[in-house]
This record gives sequence, structure tokens and C-alpha cells, in this order.
Amino acid sequence: MLRGIRGAITVADNNKDEIFTAAQSLISNMLSSNDLSLDNVGAIIFTSTNDLNAAFPTAGLRKMSADFNLVPLFDAQETFVEGSLPMCIRALILADIDKKLDEIHHIYLGNAQKLRPDLVR
Repeated sequence: MLRGIRGAITVADNNKDEIFTAAQSLISNMLSSNDLSLDNVGAIIFTSTNDLNAAFPTAGLRKMSADFNLVPLFDAQETFVEGSLPMCIRALILADIDKKLDEIHHIYLGNAQKLRPDLVR
């Protein structure tokens, strides 16, 4: 069954290495926490706040493993909203997963835990 798995992470600085490391950590956690392999992933969508423009998060995944070249990856910039959490990368994994909605583990790391405290485990 197609399910969406959400996640977010914050970074301290707008630099390529930190964005790559954050994207890799976030997706690794999202996949492992939900017992997913890339064979089950239909697509991964990233958004970044407008203060993060040093690199695309998807480039960090491709650098992590050539297997990510087979998965559709997409980057977008979030709409700026006054008072929103800065320096934040959000991800949505669309995957074929045999779990009920309440069994999916959404991952929020760093200051992004403030976004959805109801989903932080």
C-alpha cells in the first residue's frame, strides 16, 4: 500500500557538507525506522527553507549511494512564512509499505522536533 513517511531536520549552517550530511541522516533514519529498502520507495521529495541554498539535499543522497540514482528525487523551496522554523530540511518518502498509518515512524531530528512533537518518539 502506498504510504507517505514524513521527516525533517535542521542544520546549523548553510553549507554543502552540512546539508548533505543532514539529508543523508534524515533519510537513513526514515528508511531504517520503517524497515524500508529502496526497492519499496517510489519517490523522495525534499523541501528546504529559503535560508538553505548552498546545496540540494538530493545531491547528498546521490553522493551517499549510487542506488539513489534509481529513485525519483525532487527538491523544492518552501514558501516563506513569518515565524517558521529556519534552516530546516523536510522530506516526504512515498513508499510501498505494509503498515497501518499509526505504525509508521515519522522522523523529526534536531530543532525540527518542534514541528510535530506529537510524532516524535
